[in-house]
Amino acid sequence: MKFNTTHTLKEIAAIINSEFVGDENFPVYGMNEIHVVESGDIVFVDHPKYYDKALSSAATTILINKNVDCPEGKALLISEDPFRDFNTLTKHFKPFQFSNVAISASAKIGAGTVIQPNSFIGNEVVIGKNCLIHSNVSIYDHTVIGDNVIIHAGSILGADAFYYKKRPDGFDQLISGGRVVIKDNVGIGALCTIDKGVTGDTIIGEGTKLDNQVHVGHDTVIGKKCLIASQTGIAGCVIIKDEVTIWGQVGTTSGITIGEKAVILGQTGVTKSIEGGKTYFGTPIEESREKLKQLANIKKIPEILNKLK
Repeated sequence: MKFNTTHTLKEIAAIINSEFVGDENFPVYGMNEIHVVESGDIVFVDHPKYYDKALSSAATTILINKNVDCPEGKALLISEDPFRDFNTLTKHFKPFQFSNVAISASAKIGAGTVIQPNSFIGNEVVIGKNCLIHSNVSIYDHTVIGDNVIIHAGSILGADAFYYKKRPDGFDQLISGGRVVIKDNVGIGALCTIDKGVTGDTIIGEGTKLDNQVHVGHDTVIGKKCLIASQTGIAGCVIIKDEVTIWGQVGTTSGITIGEKAVILGQTGVTKSIEGGKTYFGTPIEESREKLKQLANIKKIPEILNKLK
């Protein structure tokens, strides 16, 4: 998430009431999670296991809960609770905007686009030309939709990421300040849910088609011309390359990559990154031919036991 204007380290520290290490005029351009940070970004870290990763990342300002040596060319924000203060910054730079109309006055809607009754179009939404938005679709603030997109009834674009920190009194949510970006010629079935990024974008690539009841988690990037069948659940921060086919009731873990033109058969659990150009099945996931051989051999076990008797 990039800020509208450049801010100084001192200004950011004042927002969260924290100490800082570095030049008070050190420039800060935005804030992001570790997997999408760029130079000029703030990243937060609150566990010693990830200190080195954050300090050596592309981020140039590190929001951290320990006074450590500051890497050259970077700055530190010292916080008792980086998770809380990252939320404070998100609320400051991307505050929730109330809306009391079905289609926000700040939304931009292209020529030829049809929006059926009872749909909600939030603030700063951009929808391209010749789209069809069926009834009861909710499109949250800042969502970007390309041309020739079809979204069927009941789908929701832009809900918060499923991202929580356990506290003694319950769970503290990491506030989402990212977007959903839908490219041209995408089809989204009925009752699909696509979560926005925490600080970046959840992206559905050009020409991809989602069946009914598909869930796409935060910050996931789906490539071009993919086919994703009903009741598939894709976790956050997954990368799905171009022309992947995913059949029904597939589930994935987070932070993995699915290679180009991979085919994943129904009810598979994608527990790790997989190469493209192959067909996969089962939980834990394996190439389908190998998995089916294993299942065939398992069926032979009763016969083998009887022979041993």
